[in-house]
Amino acid sequence: MKRTLIALALGTVSFMTSAAPWTIDNQSSEINFITTKKVNVSEVHEFKQFSGSLNEKGEFSLSVELASVWTNIEIRDARMREILFEVEAFPKLELQAKVSPGVLAKMAVGSRSEMQLNAELSFHGKEQTVPMRVSVVKLSEKEVLVLSSQPVIINAEQFGLSSGVEKLREIAGLTSIGHSVPVSFILNLTR
Repeated sequence: MKRTLIALALGTVSFMTSAAPWTIDNQSSEINFITTKKVNVSEVHEFKQFSGSLNEKGEFSLSVELASVWTNIEIRDARMREILFEVEAFPKLELQAKVSPGVLAKMAVGSRSEMQLNAELSFHGKEQTVPMRVSVVKLSEKEVLVLSSQPVIINAEQFGLSSGVEKLREIAGLTSIGHSVPVSFILNLTR
């Protein structure tokens, strides 16, 4: 009887552990994007603050604080926050995606899996379905890396950002700023 109770208790703990959500470790994760100005001058920028999780149902969510944009130039960061992203009205980018439930549990530690996802992206008051290819690497039973296999292309026009891009171009006195922006990420999820 005592062994049965111990086995039942351990089984419950094991189930609870496997059902624990995976959460993004912001300190060991990155979200980068590339802008292009004057036709052929490209620069890499990033967001410093974001959070997200993947639950046992395979529901993934990501929230990016747009005010955390970092371009290595303070005045440009301020202009992007105020003019492009309009963070007072639209403080966050939100992404939702669905992964097959249990896919991580079936992966062996050290293995890699490629996935094609359709993410629902809510950005600047607009919503779009965005296809993405990701690589998932299971580092341990408690740590997983999710990487963009290919950059995700975000088009300014689709999210109502074209006028902001043009205002930035005028203020900076540039001949052009690209309206399509490749985004890449490395997300370290732990539980």
